[in-house]
Amino acid sequence: MKLNGVRAVLFDLDGTFADTAPDLGRAINRMRADKGLEPLPISALRAHASAGARGLLKAGFGLSPESEGYKDLRDRFLVLYEENLCVDTRLFDGIEALVDAMEARGLQWGIVTNKATRYTEPLLRLLGVDRAACVVCGDSTPHAKPHPASLLRAAEILSLPPSACLYVGDDIRDIQAARAAGMRFVAAGWGYLGEGGDPGTWGADAVLPRPREIMDLLS
Repeated sequence: MKLNGVRAVLFDLDGTFADTAPDLGRAINRMRADKGLEPLPISALRAHASAGARGLLKAGFGLSPESEGYKDLRDRFLVLYEENLCVDTRLFDGIEALVDAMEARGLQWGIVTNKATRYTEPLLRLLGVDRAACVVCGDSTPHAKPHPASLLRAAEILSLPPSACLYVGDDIRDIQAARAAGMRFVAAGWGYLGEGGDPGTWGADAVLPRPREIMDLLS
């Protein structure tokens, strides 16, 4: 299958572009240690990392945004995470080569994430990939994914119609946002896939096991 007419590829960040779970998990385990609790293995937290503080506080403490004390714990989590933003975080295997291949072909690429700007932009610098054509964060528009506002904003920055953009993500809300924005969507089979179950049931244009296979769709 080929996706014709794609002129830009947009990526979710956590669980799609970068493996941020080790540093997110470290913050949760610091908080657990403060409460005298045993650390959780990163493997147990990884599936929840795409959902950010909400997902990790649920995994680490069984809390939801409606729980008593949630806001204070969320704020503490974010402080701890920001202190160690890129210790063990890495680009997923094949992402750097994919970005190079897209740039060589003249394709634009960008990041669209629910992660706040204060974490996203420093993290991309630390990872050495702060050259995206657009970076749209969770606080860049009034609405976060699954609302399409952030994806529509990215297309506007790139001066492209949404139909010329491909979004790559690892969570069901990513495809919900992409479809609402009128974009094609590839499910990142290498990602966390923590919410929404089997990506094969999402109705994606493709589910790919490795980032490099995106170029095969576009050639």
